[in-house]
Amino acid sequence: MKNNNKYVKQYFEPQGVTMDWTKKSAIEQPPVWCSVDLRDGNQALIIPMSLEEKLEFFKLLCKVGFKEIEIGFPAASETEYDFCRTLIENDLIPDNVTIQVLTQSREHIIAKTFEAIKGAKKAIVHLYNSTSVAQREQVFKREKQEIIDIAVFGAKLCKEYREKAEGQIFFEYSPESFTGTEPEFAAEICNAVLDIWQPTADDKTIINLPVTVSHSMPHVYANQVEYMCKNLKNRENVIISLHPHNDRGCAVADSEMGLLAGGDRIEGTLFGNGERTGNVDIITLALNMYSQGIDPQLDFSDLPMITEVYERVTRMKVGERQPYSGSLVFAAFSGSHQDAIAKGMKYRVEKGVNTWTVPYLPLDPADVGRVYEADVIRINSQSGKGGIGYILETQFKLVLPKKMREVFGYHVKSISDHAHKELLPDEVHDIFLRDFVNLNEKLDIIGATYEDDGEKVTGVVEIVYLGEKQKVTVVGNGRLDCVSTAIKQVTGREYVLESYVEHALEEKSSSKAASYVCIVEDGKAHWGTGIHSDIMISSVKALVSAVNRMLGEAV
Repeated sequence: MKNNNKYVKQYFEPQGVTMDWTKKSAIEQPPVWCSVDLRDGNQALIIPMSLEEKLEFFKLLCKVGFKEIEIGFPAASETEYDFCRTLIENDLIPDNVTIQVLTQSREHIIAKTFEAIKGAKKAIVHLYNSTSVAQREQVFKREKQEIIDIAVFGAKLCKEYREKAEGQIFFEYSPESFTGTEPEFAAEICNAVLDIWQPTADDKTIINLPVTVSHSMPHVYANQVEYMCKNLKNRENVIISLHPHNDRGCAVADSEMGLLAGGDRIEGTLFGNGERTGNVDIITLALNMYSQGIDPQLDFSDLPMITEVYERVTRMKVGERQPYSGSLVFAAFSGSHQDAIAKGMKYRVEKGVNTWTVPYLPLDPADVGRVYEADVIRINSQSGKGGIGYILETQFKLVLPKKMREVFGYHVKSISDHAHKELLPDEVHDIFLRDFVNLNEKLDIIGATYEDDGEKVTGVVEIVYLGEKQKVTVVGNGRLDCVSTAIKQVTGREYVLESYVEHALEEKSSSKAASYVCIVEDGKAHWGTGIHSDIMISSVKALVSAVNRMLGEAV
C-alpha cells in the first residue's frame, strides 16, 4: 500500500514500568463491570433507542447482573434527561444497582446533570475532558495547564453540587483520549482531580483510563495502566477503570492485559457495540474468564434471549462468528471436527467426566443456552460421517453401524454439495428415511410362514418382484436366511449377507426396532434399514431395503 509513511506513532511509552504483570498467566477474579450500552452504545446507533427501548434494555442489563450502568448524558438531550428521570421517579432502579451519568466540565451541564439524578439512591457522576496531544493542539488549542484547569473547575463544581444533593453520589474522572496522552501528564491531571475530591475508603474515586482511540499494541496500554497505578495519589482509595475501544481489534486483549496490570473495573458493552469499531465486548471478556473457571458474576446463560433483545432494540446484528454469541461459533461443518466433538461428548457420558475438555469447543454450549444438536453439528458438503451419524443418533435415536455411517455420510454430503446448501437435522433424517428405510419399490416381502424343527427352518415366502407375485418355499438356518435365500432365487442375484445389527428406538417395551443389514455383491456393499414394532419384520425390511438399493432403487 502507498502512503504508509504518513502514519506516525501517536502513543507514549511510559517510563519506569517493570511489566511484572506479564508474570501472571490468568485473571483470578472478575472486575467491577459497568455497562455503557445505554450511553456509549446508544450514541453509536444509526437510530438511537427510544425511551421504551432503553427501559427494556436497562431491565435486561439488571437481569444479567450489572451493578453499575451508565444510563446516558442527561444534559445532552431531552430523551436522555427523560430516561434518567423515568428510572428514578418510577423506582425502576434496583437497590443494588448504581446508575452512572456523563458530564463535561461545564457549569450548566454539571447543573443539569445533578438535576437529572435528583432522588437517585446511588449514582456515579462521570466527569471528563480530553487530554491528548492531538486534541490539545488541534481542537482546543490550549496548553497543558489550561487543560488541567478545565478538569479542576469541573471537579470543584461536582463537589459543590454533591454537598447539596441527596443520596450517595460517587465520582469518576476520565482523561479522554488517554492513550494519546503523555503518561506523566495523564497522571498529573488525574492527581489534580484527586486533590479536589479527596477519596476515602468509604468514598472511592473512579479514575477511568479510556482507549478512546486504539493506537498501540495491548501490552503498551497495559504498561500505561501500570504507570498510572504507580503514580496516582491515594491509590488505595482509587478504582482504576478501563474503557477500551476496538479500532485495532484489540479491545479484549487491552482489557485483559490492563486488568493484569492493575485495573479494577471494566466499562464496555454487550456484543461490543460502540463508536467506530465499537467498545470492548463484555460478553467475550466475561466468558473468557468463565471458560477458565472464574465466575464472572454476570449471567449469560441465555445468550439467545439476550441476543434477541439486543438486536431488536438496537437494530444491530450480532455477527455469525462473534465470539460465544454468534449463531455459528459452536458449529462444526468439518468432518474431522464433527467426529472429534461427537467422540468427546460420548467420552464425557461414558466416563462420567465433570470437567469440560471436549475437542474444538472451549465452552459447553449448554452453559450459554445453546443446543448441542442444533448448534454444534451442522451438515453441509464438508461434513463427515461422524457428525451426520451424531445427528441421527442424538436427535432420532438411530445408531447406524460404523460402516453404514460412512456410506450415508457420503450420500448426504453429495446431496448438500449439489444443492449448495446446509442441511438441517430434519432434512438429514428425511433423506435417511427416503433412501434407506423400508424400501420396497422393486422387491417386497408381503408374507412369510416358518417351521422350525430344531435343525433347520423351512419358510414359505411371498414375494413381489418387478410387479409380479411369487410364493417360494426355501430352507435355511434361520428366518432371515430363509428370506434371503428366497430373494436370491427370485431375483437371480448372488450376494452375501455380511452384517446385521438391531436396536430399540426407545427404552420401552412398546417401542419400534431398527435393523441394519449389509449385503455384498461382487465386492460392493449395499446397506438397508428396517423399522417396525416387530423385530423380525424390521430385520426383513432391512434386508429388503438393502436389496432394493442393490437393484438400483436409491440414487
